[in-house]
Amino acid sequence: MDKKDIKILLVDDEPDILEIVGYNLSNEGYQVITAENGLEAVKKAKKEHPHLIILDVMMPEMDGIEACEMIRKNPDLKDTLITFLTARGEDYSQLAGFDAGADDYITKPIKPKVLVSKVKALLRRYNNETDVVDTVKIGNLIINREAYKIIFDGSEMILPRKEFELLSLLASKPGKVFKRDEILDKVWGNEVIVGGRTIDVHIRKLREKIGDDSFKTIKGVGYKFVD
Repeated sequence: MDKKDIKILLVDDEPDILEIVGYNLSNEGYQVITAENGLEAVKKAKKEHPHLIILDVMMPEMDGIEACEMIRKNPDLKDTLITFLTARGEDYSQLAGFDAGADDYITKPIKPKVLVSKVKALLRRYNNETDVVDTVKIGNLIINREAYKIIFDGSEMILPRKEFELLSLLASKPGKVFKRDEILDKVWGNEVIVGGRTIDVHIRKLREKIGDDSFKTIKGVGYKFVD
């Protein structure tokens, strides 16, 4: 996809950020739409269908968390990536953001050129995700990515977001060994600082729900899904 075809919705109540970041993204060739609060962001997201939304957390009228939740309820925006802009140290906002359906977060303050680099990384993930098959069927397991639903042994199973994404990734290519760095990048994103144990904990939970034999640990490398 050409940059000129990519729409980015930039949402912040600080005019300086809208101007500086917007200028740098436009200069890079992206279509940039701006909004000054969460309520305006929801309206413009519905109208413009952006590929990426960069969303500040603390804003008047409607904060970023609530705006993200509303956007995620719109099926027409299911493929839109959302990354939060959070002030350094706002750990609670980062956690709340992921619960609301965010794909990533970027910590402020940040240099415009660094932010552009992070945007490029996020959009690469968007392009990769659009190539993923919507439904994966392996034995008694069906993963419907579009409906965000799993059928296991004939019954629907509800998984937390990251467990779903991890299972979906591993099951997309049974037998392939996914390296830990690749898993962290595709499931948690480049900007999320999590320990290696995070993957292990999620794998343990999936083993409890799907079955221990479905996952194999490749010591020192990563994990693979066993068909």
